[in-house]
Parts: sequence; C-alpha cells; structure tokens
Amino acid sequence: MEWHPAAGLNLILGGGDVGKTSILDAIALLFSPSNSSFVPDTDYYGRQEEDGFIIDAVISLPDDSKINGLLKAAWPWDWDGKKPVVPSIDGDGAAAHNEPVYWLQVTGTPELDLVYEVKQPDGTSENMPLGLRRQLGPVRLSSDDRNDRDLRFVQGSALDRLLADKTLRSRLSSKLAETNVVDALSNDSKDALSALSGAFAVKSLPTCLDLSITGAPGISVMALIGLTAQGSGVQLPLSSWGAGTRRLAALAIAEQTQGATPITLVDEIERGLEPYRQRALIGKLGSSKAQAFVTTHSAAAISAASNSTLWYVDYNGKIGKLEGAKVAQQRVKDPEAFLSRLAVVCEGVTEVGFASTLLLGALGTPLEQAGIRIVDGGGHETTLGLLEALAEGGLSFGGFADDEDGKHPTRWKKLEERLGKLLFRWPSGCLEENIIKLIPETSLEALIQDPAGEKTGRRLRSLQERLGSDSKEFAVLNEKAGANLRQLIIEAATGIVPVGKESERKHYESHSQDWFKSLSGGQELAKKLFAMNLWPSLKDQLLPFANAVRKGVVLPEIMDITL
Repeated sequence: MEWHPAAGLNLILGGGDVGKTSILDAIALLFSPSNSSFVPDTDYYGRQEEDGFIIDAVISLPDDSKINGLLKAAWPWDWDGKKPVVPSIDGDGAAAHNEPVYWLQVTGTPELDLVYEVKQPDGTSENMPLGLRRQLGPVRLSSDDRNDRDLRFVQGSALDRLLADKTLRSRLSSKLAETNVVDALSNDSKDALSALSGAFAVKSLPTCLDLSITGAPGISVMALIGLTAQGSGVQLPLSSWGAGTRRLAALAIAEQTQGATPITLVDEIERGLEPYRQRALIGKLGSSKAQAFVTTHSAAAISAASNSTLWYVDYNGKIGKLEGAKVAQQRVKDPEAFLSRLAVVCEGVTEVGFASTLLLGALGTPLEQAGIRIVDGGGHETTLGLLEALAEGGLSFGGFADDEDGKHPTRWKKLEERLGKLLFRWPSGCLEENIIKLIPETSLEALIQDPAGEKTGRRLRSLQERLGSDSKEFAVLNEKAGANLRQLIIEAATGIVPVGKESERKHYESHSQDWFKSLSGGQELAKKLFAMNLWPSLKDQLLPFANAVRKGVVLPEIMDITL
C-alpha cells in the first residue's frame, strides 16, 4: 500500500475489518517511543514471518530535530511531490532542494526482530535511535486500553515522556527497598519466614532472608505509579474514571510533549465519548498544528469534520480520497454510506427498494449485518457524479441505475470499466419499464394490485384519466385501452405527461407516486418479479451484479436467487 496523506486532520472511514486500524498501527510502530522486545507473528502478512515486512515514511523535520545529532549525518532527500528523489546540484555547486524530507524505515525480520533505519540518498542506511523516535513519537489513543498505560509511569508512556526524569526510577527503587515489610507481617508469618531461612541454611542457600519491594524483568514497580485526581473531594486514580475522560486525559498529557512535528493517532474516536465530546475533539484536532490520523464509525464525527480530508478504505484494502461537492453532499445526507463495508449507490428511491429486496434474497441475511449500505443517489445526474467522485479515489462502490435516453455514454462507459459487475445499468429504459414489459397480458391486473391495498384505486384512476374513461373498473379500462394497456401503465408508472396535457404536467407526473416511485414501490416490483416468475428472463442480467456484491462482503458466488 502507498498513501499520500494530507496535512491536518485525516479521517479514515470504511467498514469493519478492512484495515483502518492496521494503518494507524503501522504509523505507531514506525515511530514507537520504546524498544519492543519482539514483534508478534500476527504483524506479518498471512503470518508468514519468512517474508518479513517493511514500513516506510517520508517526512519533513525541523532544523533542530535530533536527526541532525546522529553519529553519522542523515542527509535529506528532495520531494518532487510524489516521491523522494536524490538532491540535485546546480552549476554553482550549491544544493538545490525543493522540499527537504527524510526517509525513515522499520523492517520486521524473519526472526521477529525490528530494525529501525534512516535511508540515505547515497543508498546507505543509518540506525534510527530511540531518542529520535521519542521526539517523533505520536500522540496515540487506540481503541483498546492503551490510554490507561499512558496515565501510568510505564517506560515510553506519555506520562514518562512528559516528566522525563531519568533518575526517578533509581531514586524511588532505593526508597522502596528501605521499606520494612517484615514489620508489617503477623507473628505467624514472621515465624514462617524465620523457618524458611533455617531451611535455606541447611541446604547451603543464602540466609538472613527479608522481604523488600523489588522489580523484575518485564514487571516495573514504577508502573504502579499513576496520576490521581480529585473527584467529589476524594483523590482517585485517573485510571478509575470513565473511558472518555481517560482518553481525553491521555491526549492532554501527550500534547505537552509534542515537538515541532506533532503526529496524532486516534482509533475509533467515538469510543467512550458522547457526540458533543466527539464534535469538540474533532474540532480541536482539525484546528491544531498536528497531522492527525483518525478512524471512526460515528456519523456525528464525520459531520463535524468539515476541515478534514476524508479517506475511505474499501473491501479490497485500498485507500482513496473522498473529495468533491458530490461527496460533501452525501457526507451530510447519508454519512453511513462511508461507514459500510460496501455501499451501493442507486439512482433513486425506487431503485433503492428494488436493489435492497433483490440483495436480501441474494445474501439471505439483513444487508446491515453484512456491512452493505444501499444509498439513494437522488437522480440520474447526481448518481453519476457521486459514483465518478468515488471512483476517482480508486475505490470499489456499487451502482444501480437506469439508461436515461443514452445520456453521458462516455462517462458511464468509464465507470463500467472501473467498477465492472458492481455497476448495474439497464441496457435501455428504466426499472419500471424493464419489469412491466415482461408482465404477461393475463397478469396486468395483478400488477396493478397494491399488496397493501392502499394504491390500487389510485392506480386505476390514473389510467382512467389518461384514457378519458367514465369508469375505473379494470375490465372497462382494459377494453378501452386494448393493445395499448401495457404502454399506458408504463406511462402512468413513470409519470409521462400525455400529449396536449402540458398545462397539467405536475398532476400527471405525480401519478408515478401512486405506482412504484417510492421505497415500497421498488420492493413491490422486486417481489412481483419473482412471484410472477419473471426472474428467469432477467437472471443473466441481475445475478452477476448480486454476486459482485456478495464478493464484496467475502461471500461465495451463488447460482440462483429465490425470494
């Protein structure tokens, strides 16, 4: 994966288990302010330790950074806008830097070790010391309880980096060693300790046993020291306060140690925070000088992040930028589209109802449970624009649209090449037309029947008005329309204005609302597609789309759909 994040706040969105947290983990590992004794095999792709892994970052650093204090000088690279390049030398011999940057790298070896290096323009590498990583170490709020660690005096924690008292451990350990633990024992316990000392002497082991507070490898006495704060007149450990307070406290501590190149990582910003606190934190991160990387599943956080750059991680693990006016409108209208594993943008509300019902049959489980979001694109033009904006980021979204008299063939063709079978479009015409034209003559009356019983009369009346009939009885309408009944139904269902009735345009266009121009109408069409045994006629067109959606949520292909 290669990523060029923006300055300021980067909001990373996407469905569950697509890799959002892994991105933050990679950044945190590269700038880790402590030396890990080992790296787990789960950090290796496919748990194949023999393949190793490499994490690189190209960053700019201030002139007074510790990278200039390495045993061997670390030389900057030039940044050409896309990648680091070897600095050029002009005719006068002076270095001509565009924007000096440094190339940092951590390698996970097959032996489960970590190697930190600074890559030099001459092809060599220098060790990246812990001191430099401590200077660059990001402020991090993970989705686990790591923030509790930052409230304690653990080596490398935010509190440890803030206080930076290198001799405190030895001084405190000496004081703790002076504590007379034996005096606190009961008489029976003292006798037992004395008997143990005698037993040691018999076996030629060290004697004069005593008890003292000691540390051990991997167990630090200092970790017992943590921040406390007063609550309701009582001094309480900060680690015992609410999750939201602990996270914000850890962030406040870490901010005190940020240098001139601050980096902030927040995983699941909504964890433990009420919506108003989410909005406040998003606002703070968006206005700070830090380059922040935030993951979220919160619509409130997305709505509040007006000054952020939105990134989406799709089900293939690709990350792409969400930008443009169309995306901005969708973020306000339906932010959950960017919190799903796979979003399918439909042309209108009828298509939303139809596609939802079809995919429910294809998956056999609620769409929300599978991480699928069906989105109302709000019309042909806006749907095309939104899908184009999403595709520009190299992301995989689904689409379901009509063919509006062959409009924008070049633009749609590019989208079809990009999205493949995830984009479904009728070869010609609209959804209602493609379904109704398959209905047998003998089933047209059943098509008119509204399962809820509310719209049947209004549908018959819309046909009555278009025919100029005195009756709205189906038999009368059928006889009067003759061979044109099917076309008449299509015109009423799509809101076509009869010739000579332009002055009553709104009235005739509203007829579509009595037919299928609604969420329930789209669902009704999908159900009648199967109930009237029309599915075999459309299976070859619709099944590939359904299977592409199934693939997007890691489900195998199916041979058929039943509803």
